[in-house]
Amino acid sequence: MPTISRRSLLRSGLALSASSTVARSAWARAAALLGSDTQAGAAAETAGLRQKLLFDFGWKFQFGNGTDPAKDLGFGYGQDDFSKTGDFKFAKVGYDDSKWRTLNLPHDWAVELPFVWDEEQKSHGYKPLGRRYPDTSVGWYRREFEIPASDAGRRVAVEFDGAFRDVLVFVNGCFIGRNDNGYAPFRFDISDFLALGAKNCIVARVDASFGDGWFYEGAGIYRHVWMTKTDALHLKPLESWVRSELHGNSAALTLSATVRNQGAKAESARVTWRIVDAQGETVARAESGEQSVEADGTAEYTAKAELAGAKLWSLDEPHLYAAEVTAETGGTARDMERFRFGVRTARFTADKGFFLNDQPLKIQGTCNHQDHAGVGAALPDRLQYFRLGVLKEMGCNAVRTSHNMPTPEWVEACDRMGVMMMCETRQMSSSPEGLAQLETMIKFYRNSPSIVLWSIGNEEWHMQNDMAEEGAKVGATMVARCHELDPTRVVSAAVNGDNKQGVSDALDIIGFNYNLQFPDGFHQTHPSKALFGSETASAISTRGEYETDPLRNIVSAYDLNQPGWGETAEQWWTFYGSREWEAGGFAWTGFDYRGEPTPYGWPSINSQFGIIDTCGFPKDTFFYYKAWWGKDPVLHLFPHWNFEGKEGDEIPVWVHSNLDSVELFVNGESLGAKSVPHLGHVEWKVRYAPGAIEARGTKNGSVVLTEKRETTGPVTALRLSAERTEIDADGEDVAVVKVEALDKDGRAVPTAEHLLAFKVSGEGALIGVGNGNPNCQESDKEPQRSLFNGLAEVIVQSTKQAGAIQIEAVNQVRHQDVAPATLTITTRQVTLRPTVPEV
Repeated sequence: MPTISRRSLLRSGLALSASSTVARSAWARAAALLGSDTQAGAAAETAGLRQKLLFDFGWKFQFGNGTDPAKDLGFGYGQDDFSKTGDFKFAKVGYDDSKWRTLNLPHDWAVELPFVWDEEQKSHGYKPLGRRYPDTSVGWYRREFEIPASDAGRRVAVEFDGAFRDVLVFVNGCFIGRNDNGYAPFRFDISDFLALGAKNCIVARVDASFGDGWFYEGAGIYRHVWMTKTDALHLKPLESWVRSELHGNSAALTLSATVRNQGAKAESARVTWRIVDAQGETVARAESGEQSVEADGTAEYTAKAELAGAKLWSLDEPHLYAAEVTAETGGTARDMERFRFGVRTARFTADKGFFLNDQPLKIQGTCNHQDHAGVGAALPDRLQYFRLGVLKEMGCNAVRTSHNMPTPEWVEACDRMGVMMMCETRQMSSSPEGLAQLETMIKFYRNSPSIVLWSIGNEEWHMQNDMAEEGAKVGATMVARCHELDPTRVVSAAVNGDNKQGVSDALDIIGFNYNLQFPDGFHQTHPSKALFGSETASAISTRGEYETDPLRNIVSAYDLNQPGWGETAEQWWTFYGSREWEAGGFAWTGFDYRGEPTPYGWPSINSQFGIIDTCGFPKDTFFYYKAWWGKDPVLHLFPHWNFEGKEGDEIPVWVHSNLDSVELFVNGESLGAKSVPHLGHVEWKVRYAPGAIEARGTKNGSVVLTEKRETTGPVTALRLSAERTEIDADGEDVAVVKVEALDKDGRAVPTAEHLLAFKVSGEGALIGVGNGNPNCQESDKEPQRSLFNGLAEVIVQSTKQAGAIQIEAVNQVRHQDVAPATLTITTRQVTLRPTVPEV
C-alpha cells in the first residue's frame, strides 16, 4: 500500500499574545546577553581587531527578468555579455540607480507579490515565481559603500546569512561568485577588488525561479548581510569550537581554533581563550603553544580549560557562556572573535527516552517553517523571539527546523530562551553540494547548546524504498561526516516509513514521521535503538471556526481533523506521552505557514496544520498542549457563544484542562461535572441559546479556575495592544500589535470581520499586516486588513531616532459607528550595532 503523506497529496492535486509574559522576560534576559556581546565587539574594534558590520541598511532594489535581457540590465544577452552590460557597469560606482527602490534587509519580495490561481504554484502559496513568471522571479540589489584607506592590508569579506535562491555577486564591475541554494550562508573575500579611501559598489542578482522545497520559501536576500574586516592573519571562519565534559560540578573544556595567514610571509602565532559568564566575569582562561603559520596557510590550535562550578544550560535556566578567542603574534593581538556556548548533557536511550542533564525529559516539540504574517520569510530578529515565546507559553520545549538550515537568530533565540532544537539540513545527499551544506550547518551551530540532534533530511522516499541500497550509503556518508565534525551529538532523519532499510541503517536514533503502527514493533525488534517522533500530528483547524465547511475552505477548531496520514493532537500525544521509551516528538506544525494549503486548494493560500495561526494567535488546540505539556493549571472553554441564527441547535462545548474535573453551566444551570481523562479533554452537547456558558475546574475538591464565554453585542469600538510598548530605536526592533473589536461592554467580539485601515506615524513604519485567515488574499504590506474572527495583527518597526510611534486603527466600512483605536509605542535610544555606513 503506498504511503500517503502531505507531499504526495499536494502533488496529486487532492487535497492575544498568549506569550507576552514569557516573551518579555526571555527577551529581557536575551537583551542583557546581547548587550555584553555588543560591548565585546566594540572593544575588539577599538583594539583594531576584527570588525563585523551589519550590511542591511540603504540598499537599492529593482526587478530584473528571467527571459528578457533588455529588462535584466542587459545581463545574459549573449555569451559576449560586455556588449550589453558595459563591463557590468551596474556594479560600478556612479551607475544611475535613482529609479530603483530604496529598502533595508532582510527583504522578501515574494510576500509583496499578488496571488495567482496557478495550481503549479500551489505548494509555494500561489505566488508568481518560476520561469513562467520572468517579470517577478529575478531581483537586483545594489549598494555603494566606502572603504577607508586605513583598511589597507586587511581582509574584507561579505557574508550572506541566506538568500533565495540563486545569487550572483559583483563588486566594482567584477564578477565575484555565485551561490545556488536558498538556506546555507555563504561568503566571499572581496579584498582584492576594493578601492581604498574611496567609494565601492556591490550588486547581487537573485533568481528565485527554482525552489528548494515544496512550501513557501520567499524570494530575495531574506536574511542578514555582514561585512567582516580582519587582519591578514586571522581566525578562520567557523573553525572555533568548545566542547565540554562534566565532572561533578566542574566542566572540562576542550578548545579549538584555526588560524589562517593570508599575508606574504610565515608568522609565528599562538591562540588564547577567555571564558566569560553572563555577567561578563572571567571564569576560565587557556592558551595554546606557539607555532608557525605559513604564508597562505593555516594552523590548528587546541587547549584545555577547567570551568569550576559550571552552570548548566537547561530549559528553565539557559545559562550561557562566551568564548573570546584571540590570535596573537609577538604578544600583539591580531584577531579576536566571540561566540556563545553552553554546558549541558543530552542523552537518548532506548528504554527510558531522553535525558537532559541526566534528568528524564519528554521532547514536547513542534516543526516550523520560517515565515510569518506580514513579512514572509524576512523576519526581523525580534520576531524570532516573539514566535518562540508563543511556543514556550504552550509548553513546547523543542523545535525542528523543517526542512532546512535555520537562520542564526532562530538558533540564538533557542539558546537564550531555553528551547531545544532538532537542526535539519535541506538536502539529503552525499554529493559535494549536499555535504557542503551539511558541513556548513554543523560548523555554524555546533557551539549552540540548544541543538540536541542533527537531522540529515526529511522524507526522501527513494532513499528508503526503491533506492534503499543507495540510500544506506548516502546516509552512512552523511552520518560519518556529522560525527567527524561534531562527535558530541546524535544524528537522525525524518523518515516517513517503517525505518527498516535505506538511510535509516546509519542513523544513531530513529525518527518516525506519523505511522503510529510502526514504533511499537520496531522497538521490539530493535531494543537497543532510541526512538522519537520526528514529525507527528498534521492535525488541521481554522482559528475561531466551529463547523467544517468545504464551501468556505474552513475546518472546525475542535481536535477532530487530520488529513489521512496524520493524527489529532490527542491521538499522537497519548501515544508518545504514555510510552517511557519514546523520547517524545515534534508536532506538525507549531505555526500555520504559507504554501501547502491543506486540506483545501484555491483560494486557500496557506496550510491549516498550525497549533497557532500565521500571526501567532493560538487556536483552541494550543490549550490542549498547554494543559498536558505545561506546569500550571489550565482551563480553556470553547467555542465562543455567538451563534446568531442557530438558536436551539446542538453545539459541542469542549474544555481542555489538566484539573481533576470540570463542571459546565449554561445560562446559570449546571449540566454536570465530568472527570478529566489523562491526556484527554471533556465535552458536552448544548442547545444554543444566547447568554453565557461557564466552566468551573476543580482540583482536590476545590474550584481553582473558572472561565466564561458570553454572547456579545455588535462591534462599537476597536482596541490595539502590543506585547511590548517600548522598543529599541535601532532601525531593526519591532512591536507586534494585536487588533481587536469590542462591543459596548468592552468584550472582544469573536466573530468580527470588519475591514480596517491603519495609520503609522512618528519614529516607526508599518512593515506588515495579517489576520491568520488561511483564505485571505489581501495584501500583507498595505496599511489595511480585515479582522478574521475578531483579530488582526500589525507589525511596526522603529527608526534609529528615539521618540514615539503612533498607531491608529479605523473602521473602513460605512454606516457602522465604530470608535477608532490608538496606541503609542515608545522607542528608546540604544547603542547601535556596528554597521556599514550609508553613502
